[in-house]
Amino acid sequence: MNINELLDLTLFGFSLRSLVAFCLKAAVIYIFVRLVTAFVKYLFRRSLRRQGKLAVDETKAGFIRQIVVAVVYIIGTAAFLSLIPGMEKVSNSILASAGIGAMAVGLASQDALSNIVGGLFIIFSRPFKVGDFIMVDDIITGTVVEITLRHTVIRNAENRMILIPNNKMNSSTVVNSSYGETATCAFVEVGVSYSTGLDAAMEAMRDEIMKHPMLIDHRSDAERKAGAPEVVVRVTALGDSAITLRAWAWASTPGNAFTMKCDLLKSVKERFDREGIEIPYPYFNQIVTQG
Repeated sequence: MNINELLDLTLFGFSLRSLVAFCLKAAVIYIFVRLVTAFVKYLFRRSLRRQGKLAVDETKAGFIRQIVVAVVYIIGTAAFLSLIPGMEKVSNSILASAGIGAMAVGLASQDALSNIVGGLFIIFSRPFKVGDFIMVDDIITGTVVEITLRHTVIRNAENRMILIPNNKMNSSTVVNSSYGETATCAFVEVGVSYSTGLDAAMEAMRDEIMKHPMLIDHRSDAERKAGAPEVVVRVTALGDSAITLRAWAWASTPGNAFTMKCDLLKSVKERFDREGIEIPYPYFNQIVTQG
């Protein structure tokens, strides 16, 4: 039996020749899609390495790359379906505008289209970008690590990845600590007893804060010339059992501000202990009655 006779054999109602041709065409389509997607990813990686005016923003590049790769996969899927007898119309409808419109309606019904559009709004309006430190709805805090077609990925302080749909991100209140000036003010609050000399306590707080290496001078030129203190300490509340003192301490980044605040709460408490300044706390007297 020669090769032509072998290819003319029928298997499950299909000639071996047609099955071999189908597998070869499918393999060519698969290899083509993989090569094109690899080339697209290479181009975007190369563009991110550029410096100067031609440099591409990482957030936009990553989002657009995902769209281009998705389009390539859709075209590859349509080409593969065209190889299957009876599926030619399905393949054509995917590539036709009517088919794309139908796909969009289907995506919208699953909230996928709204997430894609939400991602486009984030990319081009730029409320935040990859690498920014943000807080979402006063609940989620972390660093933006990726903006995909469907989600915004945030890494929190515990190194956990939080995925938030893009349409929800657009409707949420976002505090972006990396937007514009990154200098951050930390509020250092301590309560002291009513018998405390406030001037001495405030000066002790100011002195401890001035010693911290992460403190920066955030005063304007006019404030420096006027002799305004680098660290402002004020009375902010007269509570039931304590007077609240608040110090405004500035650091260069939100992370430094948090670290500095934690350090200062410890050092101020220890300073107050050494100087006999009472930090009041609730306590109860138990009355024991004898029968």
